[in-house]
Amino acid sequence: MRVKLLFLLSAIGILIGLYSAYVSAQQPAPQPPVFSPAPDPYANGIYANGIIESQQTHGANISIFPEVSGPITQMLVAEGDAVKAGAPLLMIDDSVQRETMDQQKAQIDVSTAQISNAKATLKTAADTLAKDEKAYATDPHALSRDVLDTQRNMVMVAETALEVAQRQYTAQVKAEAAAEALWRKYTIRAPRDGIVLSIEAAVGSYVSSQGAYDTYTQGYLPLVVMGSGSSELEVRVYVDEILINRLPPVGKMSARMYVQGTDINVPLTYERMQPYVSPKIELSDQRLEQVDVRVLPIIFRFEKPANVNLYQGQLVDVYVGEK
Repeated sequence: MRVKLLFLLSAIGILIGLYSAYVSAQQPAPQPPVFSPAPDPYANGIYANGIIESQQTHGANISIFPEVSGPITQMLVAEGDAVKAGAPLLMIDDSVQRETMDQQKAQIDVSTAQISNAKATLKTAADTLAKDEKAYATDPHALSRDVLDTQRNMVMVAETALEVAQRQYTAQVKAEAAAEALWRKYTIRAPRDGIVLSIEAAVGSYVSSQGAYDTYTQGYLPLVVMGSGSSELEVRVYVDEILINRLPPVGKMSARMYVQGTDINVPLTYERMQPYVSPKIELSDQRLEQVDVRVLPIIFRFEKPANVNLYQGQLVDVYVGEK
């Protein structure tokens, strides 16, 4: 009886094992992709990474660094604002420089008073000399030669004093103009028409010519970054150095941009090429990153579709081919 039971349990165990092996061998059906991967629209297209940026004739975005140091006292714009050239963006504490400028203006007032006094002294000395010379010409015995020479010396001294006062006044005016020019630098202004893309500091933050300290990256960044504000954008494409020899001629070059994570694609128009192969560190923003890959930047422009959200600094996929 026990032997039959043992055989029965063994058979049940074998069946369970076979069923478990069958179930484990079944592969689940893969989930459909959320979006289709970027297809190559060209017969021999070259894939590259790109980054969207504002349209510029040269360079990339406009990085603004202050020429003076101090804490920010006022923020006059917000990120995303469109500004005109010369519009104030923010203000840095100018109390010390304003006091220096006020002192320069006070010294100009003192120099002005000194010039007035020197002119009055010179006029008095000149009038006295004229009277003495007239008296001496009429009667040489009316006053001594020494008195006449002394009066002439007083006129020369008065003229020298006036010249010195005028030089001091000119120097004070130049110093006041320089102080005012430096004071104006405490107001950061837009260098051209455009859009404020990012502001890396808040009111109360200390900034310098190095820019603003970023607590996340623990490095210094531009105080303000501006874009051109044009309706057209650019995409800077980084072509791997091993693919450079496969690039078509510039006159026949065509490209298409694919927005990552979507099926959206936009045709690109060749703008210019930066003929310098550099390390591929731009996409990661790691200045000290050790890389062996070098890339050739090619800039394409495109018109932003009205119903698509695209922002500067966004990474995209690009295929470069021949028309």
